[in-house]
Amino acid sequence: MAERRRLPRVTVPALTPGALSSYSTACTIEYADGVRCYRHARRDGQDAFMFPMAQSGRMTYETSESPTAPGAGAHPGERLRAGESLRTPAGQMLNKVPEVTIWFWIIKILCTTVGESFADWINMNLGVGLINTALIFTGALAAVLAWQLSAGRYIPSVYWLTVVVVSVTGTLYTDILTDSQGVPLALSSGVFAAVLAVVFGIWYMRERTLSVHSITTRPRELFYWLAVLVTFALGTAAGDWTLELTGWTAGVAVLLPLGLIVTIIAGWRLGANAVLSFWLAYILTRPLGANLGDWLGSPSGDGGLGLGTALTSVIFLVAILATVAYLTRSRSDVIEAQEPTGTPRALNPARERRMLAYYAVVVGAGAALLIWANHQPHAAATGEEDTPAPVTSHISPQEATSPFPPAEVARFRTITADTLAKVNAGDQQAATRLVTDLETAWDDDQSTLEPKSEKAWSFLDGEIDQVLKAVRAPHPDKATEVGALNRLLTSLG
Repeated sequence: MAERRRLPRVTVPALTPGALSSYSTACTIEYADGVRCYRHARRDGQDAFMFPMAQSGRMTYETSESPTAPGAGAHPGERLRAGESLRTPAGQMLNKVPEVTIWFWIIKILCTTVGESFADWINMNLGVGLINTALIFTGALAAVLAWQLSAGRYIPSVYWLTVVVVSVTGTLYTDILTDSQGVPLALSSGVFAAVLAVVFGIWYMRERTLSVHSITTRPRELFYWLAVLVTFALGTAAGDWTLELTGWTAGVAVLLPLGLIVTIIAGWRLGANAVLSFWLAYILTRPLGANLGDWLGSPSGDGGLGLGTALTSVIFLVAILATVAYLTRSRSDVIEAQEPTGTPRALNPARERRMLAYYAVVVGAGAALLIWANHQPHAAATGEEDTPAPVTSHISPQEATSPFPPAEVARFRTITADTLAKVNAGDQQAATRLVTDLETAWDDDQSTLEPKSEKAWSFLDGEIDQVLKAVRAPHPDKATEVGALNRLLTSLG
């Protein structure tokens, strides 16, 4: 990246709105995180980038441009009118990240919910297995990310499409580690946290800022999207780990990240570092959205609303499309289109250091709550009879599956294999959720499968009942669970 050349500061009368009326202007202010954003003026093919340093009757500017500098004390606007060349530094571009408004957080939570529910639905219905599904979405991510990087400005539809695909892909990466590789959630959470720390460390050492208001070069944009991907993976792992530790239902689990986000907002209002507060809240929106999706999609017997993953995904996708349409029309989240409003909050390093202690207390309180919940008796899943369902005489896998469509059999096999991986990884909460998906899928298909072969259907139905009983037992026995799941996998071919 070419080095920016800075000119001596010059003090000029504050520019009034009419002073640049003949230019196409895009103005932002100096944010509380200390990043100076640009006032961009263009006329007769010339670009000027001026950095407002204060807001008063007289405003100090720093200018950044080509090697030809205006004379000391010259008025930047006058230099443009005189035809002097004031160009953007090499490698600079318009900020392609939206302004952090209430709309940003609304649509971010919508995207994370879709990431959870759509990833579950696509994994169950594609029938190609978890790893192949992740490979498909990795290709989709590469395509939409290339589209986002090639855009010359922030385009809401492109940006948020990228976030949705990143959300699904990050969720699948975590599921591969946990389900296919048997990596404990505690370990994967630690690994992703370490990776995120490395990404932030390299980003800061190279660019000296982590602010989303400074995504004006290609390296910063690449660092930003890498950080976003890792935050989704970390949020997924940490959220699932929380459920595993506490045994909470998704509806109850929503309250933890929501409460933590509220404390972060309070900390930011009290003077905490804006960049740190942003990224902490950004990470926490992932378990918030995931738990919200699980709560909406899970059956009522598991504490959910019973909408199902497909309907939940559709509802939130429609909400995302409506929000993106509004933002595209209103341009209310475009940084370059905003005029300076109000006086920026003065930086207070001493207060920021004190607020780090506040965040440390919040982390300690959250950890204490999780430890306490982990030591409480976990509520047993409901809906299972103590008496196992009768199982018909054993038949071969060929007899059990040949009457039914191969795609349906593959779907049941995928869910069963994923459940077995969860059990082997010690993730009982996730295994319970997956067998609920198996139960729902099997019951939904009963009207079409049972008429094809009552004998085969009854046999598989009995084996699925054994799996449900083993996984949902008040005190699950791993050997019993593994045995029931392996028998069902064998029967499914």
